[in-house]
Amino acid sequence: MSELPFAATTPVSVSRVGLKARDAESLAAYYRKVVGLQELSRADGAITLGAANRPLLVIEADAAAKPDDPRSAGLFHTAFLLPSRADLGRWINHAIADKIGIEGASDHLVSEALYLTDPEGNGIEIYADRRPQDWKWNGDKVAMATERLNVPSVLAEVPAGDAGWQGAPENSIVGHVHLRVGRPEDAEAWWNQEFGFDTVAKYGGQAVFLSSGGYHHHIGANAWQSPGAGRRDPARSGLAWVEMRSDNVTDATTREDPWGTVIRTVPGKAG
Repeated sequence: MSELPFAATTPVSVSRVGLKARDAESLAAYYRKVVGLQELSRADGAITLGAANRPLLVIEADAAAKPDDPRSAGLFHTAFLLPSRADLGRWINHAIADKIGIEGASDHLVSEALYLTDPEGNGIEIYADRRPQDWKWNGDKVAMATERLNVPSVLAEVPAGDAGWQGAPENSIVGHVHLRVGRPEDAEAWWNQEFGFDTVAKYGGQAVFLSSGGYHHHIGANAWQSPGAGRRDPARSGLAWVEMRSDNVTDATTREDPWGTVIRTVPGKAG
């Protein structure tokens, strides 16, 4: 039995992500096979997937949707956080065995991650955190970088004779969501004001990372592909909404960020 990752124990954390899909059945099958999520329920054209009994991803069918535009505001990636480094090693072995296409593998100092893209163009990160006590802080800013992932070192965490990847393990969560925005400064101001998030890292004027309770980031926002982007076109597939869980509220609310991205908040204690 693993412990719940630190990312979920802060005053505010990511609860679920909603995707609008042109082919919901195929997309759900992809997240089951590749990410290892389980189908938990279906209702009103939406398929809810998760790990154990924890819902993490809701895929909403809209066959008439236009394809997502990577130059617009929207989803950069949904980041699925595994409970341990050994779990990440098991997932890498699964990716090798199933010939899953990987687009990147990085050591971010605070975490180790692999990147891929689903069939409808939505980015995915599969990652494991290093121990929070090993993160390096300079005042209120955390040290993050993008270095080459030492894959053999991660694989060495998997015990000999291990049963291998059995799907996303219990206590897997959405650790963070990384958004495409038009101006990171505007995203920073919005998350500071609306959620009380701390700014924990910046990459020049191109990206900002924000968090609650000393996590390395619950929200990333960049303009690498989308500089100057305006409001999202609601007729496109891709990100439908992000749901945050908060200790600080008693009622569910829905609001929009400066690009029209729907951000829901639900009350609930960490865990």
